Amino acid sequence: MKNLKNALLLKQLYLLKQLGYRYTDAAICKGIEPDLSLPDTIDKLRTQALQCHLCELSKSRKNVVFGEGNPHAKIMFIGEAPGATEDSMGRPFVGRSGELLTKMIENVLLIERKETYIANIIKCRPPQNRVPTPEEAHTCQPFLLKQIELIKPRIIVTLGATAYHYMTGDETGITKVRGTIREQNGYTLIPTYHPSFLLRNPSAKKEVFEDLKKVKVLMEKLVQ
Repeated sequence: MKNLKNALLLKQLYLLKQLGYRYTDAAICKGIEPDLSLPDTIDKLRTQALQCHLCELSKSRKNVVFGEGNPHAKIMFIGEAPGATEDSMGRPFVGRSGELLTKMIENVLLIERKETYIANIIKCRPPQNRVPTPEEAHTCQPFLLKQIELIKPRIIVTLGATAYHYMTGDETGITKVRGTIREQNGYTLIPTYHPSFLLRNPSAKKEVFEDLKKVKVLMEKLVQ
């Protein structure tokens, strides 16, 4: 919750600056600690996320894209950030990338998309679909980590380099780590390419197919 606390403090300092303050007493950093705990249900967490204004992206977004799917899903997909279509509709992966992701889930894993849970590293669209800044990613991280805590997925598939980096702290390139199996925090993590990369590089689909076959094997073991 340190990142959330820092974001709240920074927001308070900006407000004082707008009111004309040039200096403020250090006491602003002391006193009663705010309640930074997040709700213990997905619905309440969603409500709180929809009201978030902790970073600059809240000024340019149309909608907060919280995430969607089975709140008890065994498998979770995590992408980078919402795009224009997602921002407009308030849902993750509903543009061309979303259509491809749905086909990947249904044709390779042989399950319906609604049986999974889908979210992103950040919940608001960055301008021009740029990569999220570290400040934006770390400010939004408590919401994502709380989603994972509540959903308790057994498998997490990260889509693209950004999602893999912020979920693991590892900066190794996605071409080197895709398809690898990593155990952490009570779940198995498998990185693969982002669907938008596949739209630009169709030849990489065969590699994602191999990655998802590994995911399918892991899923089958869960029901044995």
